Amino acid sequence: MEGPFYLASLTLLLMLVAIYWHRAHRFHIPVMFAVILFDISMPIYLVMTRDWSKRLLTDGDILSFGVWMHFGLIISLFVLYAIQVSAGLKLLKSTPDTITTDTDDSRREHRMLAKGILLSRALVIATGAMLSEPVAST
Repeated sequence: MEGPFYLASLTLLLMLVAIYWHRAHRFHIPVMFAVILFDISMPIYLVMTRDWSKRLLTDGDILSFGVWMHFGLIISLFVLYAIQVSAGLKLLKSTPDTITTDTDDSRREHRMLAKGILLSRALVIATGAMLSEPVAST
């Protein structure tokens, strides 16, 4: 549990720094893109390195509320990412000459989605930590 949890927590902190420096596009956009790629690759890594069939099917965890809540949060996070990327692309296409109320609406949408992503991502990390198997001490 320790490795993926700490790494996901560090990327959450990195995401907070990138949100704080949102006007530095050369920093903000690559960091956010890297965090999205990290979040997409984390389930792939966990499926490849864990024995999910034993845990979910043999132990019966597939019927637990926590597993389904975690899965739902992951799906909602990926949907929020898709909408966020769309809003960000709208902002990148706008130029200083073409700033209108649509641009202001896009900024507001992008900001509100960022808050939702932060909350959803923090909940995904927390539920993942609760669902992780404890490490046996030797």
